[in-house]
Amino acid sequence: MHSYLRAIGFSNINNRTELNKLIDLVIEKASNRKTVQINHQNSLTEMSMKFGPDFGITLRGEYDHNDYFHLDNYFPFLLGDGTNAREEVAINKRVDTEAYTGMCDDYRLGVSLIFYLQNVADYLERRIRNEKMNHHMPITLAALSLEGRTLLPIEKDEVQVKNLRAKNINRSNLIAEAKKGNQEAIDSLTIEDIDTYAMVSRRAKKEDIYSIVDTCFIPFGSESDNYSIIATITDSKLITNSYTGEEIYDLDVVCNDISFRLCINKEDLLGEPLPGRRFKGNIWMQGRLAF
Repeated sequence: MHSYLRAIGFSNINNRTELNKLIDLVIEKASNRKTVQINHQNSLTEMSMKFGPDFGITLRGEYDHNDYFHLDNYFPFLLGDGTNAREEVAINKRVDTEAYTGMCDDYRLGVSLIFYLQNVADYLERRIRNEKMNHHMPITLAALSLEGRTLLPIEKDEVQVKNLRAKNINRSNLIAEAKKGNQEAIDSLTIEDIDTYAMVSRRAKKEDIYSIVDTCFIPFGSESDNYSIIATITDSKLITNSYTGEEIYDLDVVCNDISFRLCINKEDLLGEPLPGRRFKGNIWMQGRLAF
């Protein structure tokens, strides 16, 4: 069973029988279906059913000549809002199933952003037609979380906010130059990292680490699309799964200047996620590409 079903309100799915009932329901009542003919023998069908505003379950598999659906994989999804990034994306197939991940270098994060691709059928359709894909595709990100907590914000005045924004822009520009081989940019980033480490080491002796680190975005665990984050909450809504009645927090968050949507079961979030406070937790990053 997919562990992130709980994040969208399916914490009561405890065995394979209950899961099969849910999968049969999606097959019967899916609102979006798309079939792609991969070759003469094989095709891929992708179908989705929503169980609330912009979240639900997607199935991927193949229909046989008796019109029986053979499930290959499934996953809970959350649809993001707008365009969160516009970068050159490399798409890679997972080894064991018909699932894909996207990878791009976003200078705001300082690390490669890897996300689980939601609209695989759209990608395969264009790949089979040998269509040229836009190198800098708009990416819409969303995330699911199984455990999180609410942190109080770090108090900053207008001058500090303005200086921090300018510093982030300058760092992104330096990373971009460093990737091109600019030695001055590489040296500047190295010195900046040394200064940051010294500052954190000095302040951590007297202060709590969360009063020093405002946001972070760190790869987490063995899965490439899982991250540990601290992000600022800009909006918070309580929504309900129409099938189970479980309540879910729908959060808009900003992490390292990247905005995205995040869902977490109300029972799994410690604290009240009011705008201005921070979210700390581990997430599974998903994304849709506008091909």
